[in-house]
Amino acid sequence: MKIVYSEHATKRMKQRGITELEIEHVLDYPSYIKKSFEETKEAVGKVNNRLIKIKFIEIENYIKVITIM
Repeated sequence: MKIVYSEHATKRMKQRGITELEIEHVLDYPSYIKKSFEETKEAVGKVNNRLIKIKFIEIENYIKVITIM
């Protein structure tokens, strides 16, 4: 599925040194996904012993990443 990044998410990725490949890995193989506010979801996973949290929205044929923690 295609992944689209918000401007905020891109900024956070740069600040935290998180790559698109790491985001894709967490979205493909999350430790868990939970519902957040309204239609927003949060995927949590580990990459190289680093915990990554991703807030996102699933829209028909793509995922919009809102922020990364």
